[in-house]
Amino acid sequence: MSNLTKSLIKVQSELKAPKGQRNKFGNYNYRSAEDILEAVKPLLAANTLTMQISDTVQEVAGIPYVESMVIVSDGTDQVVVTAQAGIDPNRKGMDIAQCFGASSSYARKYALNGMFLIDDTKDPDATNDHGRAAAPAPASKPKLTKEIMTKMEKAIADGKRDMVESALGKYQVTAAQRKQLLG
Repeated sequence: MSNLTKSLIKVQSELKAPKGQRNKFGNYNYRSAEDILEAVKPLLAANTLTMQISDTVQEVAGIPYVESMVIVSDGTDQVVVTAQAGIDPNRKGMDIAQCFGASSSYARKYALNGMFLIDDTKDPDATNDHGRAAAPAPASKPKLTKEIMTKMEKAIADGKRDMVESALGKYQVTAAQRKQLLG
């Protein structure tokens, strides 16, 4: 077992990242990426590990998203974890910078969760729809064009199947198109 693996196991087992934030609307506690960073920095230092976080903005079938990458290294080896979050530039009450920032924070949080084995499956933040489930569906979805199909096929080839499956919900998709894309 490598030194990096041993050190990462130690950090993962010692990390306590409390849910230091409160959502008053949903009436639940949650942890932010900042909460995780505050808790993990001393453990990384104690185990002589470094961590880098970076974001890239990408697009699948006309839907922009942020992909966050967390890299932990011991100076010789490294472990990389990525996570994605869609960007809704038309989100009510937010300007474009806030939309990108919110998506970045969300993607970073889940990349950190993956790196440090933080389980948010029972966290209301992971399941709360913040009232969106009750919103009426749009009258009609745009048709899935050949151009978008081509982009989706490329995305699947690039390992972005989950993003494509999510994006399909925004279009009118025939059974034949779904079969062509997803098999």
